[in-house]
Amino acid sequence: MSETGKPDTISRLTDGLANVIDAILRVIIVAGFSGMVICVVWQVMSRYILRAPSIYTDEIARFLFIWMALIGGAYTFGKGRHLAIEILAPALKGWRKQLAQLAVVAVIAFFAIAVMINGGSALVARTLANGQVSPALQMPMGYVYFAIPASGAFILIYCIQMAVRLFHGMTPVEAPPAEAGGPLD
Repeated sequence: MSETGKPDTISRLTDGLANVIDAILRVIIVAGFSGMVICVVWQVMSRYILRAPSIYTDEIARFLFIWMALIGGAYTFGKGRHLAIEILAPALKGWRKQLAQLAVVAVIAFFAIAVMINGGSALVARTLANGQVSPALQMPMGYVYFAIPASGAFILIYCIQMAVRLFHGMTPVEAPPAEAGGPLD
């Protein structure tokens, strides 16, 4: 272990992995939201201008929304921009604060493993085994549900990064916390 607050090899490795995952997730999110916009615009145009609504674009937009919500949530968590109610940790100092933050990360990691990865994988396997398909696209619904364990895996990787950072006396995420206000204020 290195000096408190100084990154060592493991910290740099986990931060580097998180940066690679950030870049991949950004591309997926931008592509997914672009696809959703195109689907919704085409759906509106085909319904109101062409008077022949597309049966596929509604379902594609719905499935993209599911993926973007879960993958976007994982990305937001990794950036430290998720919704958080911090009552205990800000009131603590030193190792007690670090321990409280580590406990929160552990609870989130447990949820990611138990519910999202294990439960989501079981749901995907069961759905694929049953042969459930979507109504319009006839696509296996397991592919849609795979967003749950995938986002759980990303959240778990971010939890590992945060735990390593906390063990080395650093903040859980590099980004400064969000400030009140914004471009509309």
